[in-house]
Amino acid sequence: MRFTGTSVLAALALAGCATAPSEVASAPAPVAAPAPMGGKAPAPDPMRWTYGSGEAAAASIQAWRLIADYTISVSRQRRLPQSVPLGLPDTPGGLGTPSCQREDGTQKPFAAVFDVDETVILNRGYEYWLSLGNDFTPEAFMKWANEGAAYAVPVPGAVTGIRRLREAGIAVLFNTNRPSATAAGTIAAIEKAGVGPAVHGETLYLSGDDALGGNKDGRRKIISDSYCVIALGGDNLGDFAELLNDRTLSVQQRRELAARGDIAQLWGNGWFLIPNAAYGFWQKGTIDDVFPPDARWTPDTLVRTAPDIMNEGK
Repeated sequence: MRFTGTSVLAALALAGCATAPSEVASAPAPVAAPAPMGGKAPAPDPMRWTYGSGEAAAASIQAWRLIADYTISVSRQRRLPQSVPLGLPDTPGGLGTPSCQREDGTQKPFAAVFDVDETVILNRGYEYWLSLGNDFTPEAFMKWANEGAAYAVPVPGAVTGIRRLREAGIAVLFNTNRPSATAAGTIAAIEKAGVGPAVHGETLYLSGDDALGGNKDGRRKIISDSYCVIALGGDNLGDFAELLNDRTLSVQQRRELAARGDIAQLWGNGWFLIPNAAYGFWQKGTIDDVFPPDARWTPDTLVRTAPDIMNEGK
């Protein structure tokens, strides 16, 4: 998941503002940037891991195998089907478990819902362009989303995992924050990567397809009105519930929310995270934010006599 629709629209508006001639005349002369090293420069470590490492490929294959195994097993249970908890709008606590029955008492079809970018397809071409020293801009990503399908490759494990789901009779739906204006290009990329088909408004939902814009909760509500969602997959916590991307949360509060209590019980049990170290909502935090006081060891630190034990159930 690369960006929210609302942030793209705002950035595009700012980019369209003209600069006054007086501002141009008084602006200092630009300083020449150092010549890029091109393909011989060291790639950023997050990109090395996500797009170049065997470890990332193994982790993704492992995740997709677990997704297919779990979801197919749930679909074959004899008990009354139940949706996995979803981030939904106007729901107490930000999570809801929609009914898997229609108002007439019939059962909704099973579905697994996935993010697109770095969940089912890899944006290697766009990330290559960024690795050369270029900055993210909404215009450049829109061009990539609309015209970059030829470079689309699947996340390792996604093709087999999605094929298994469909063969088991489980609908595969995509919920992405790519803008709705990129529907044709997004469909082309999904199909090029071998994880299609996708139909906008039926099995593909994009930012702008509901009133909440870049917030996926609204699209999850639309999907759950027609389907019994038994699995969610994504590379960012917002692919599961918007409450996990609450901007008022500190770095450690967000981590605690995902790693403790009821939400912790969902990982591997209906919610499946695909590894992505290249980018995401997690990209914030000072050293003090990331390392709280009880983590700040130095060679002169006094020995702690009793290590803390993390209990995910509390």
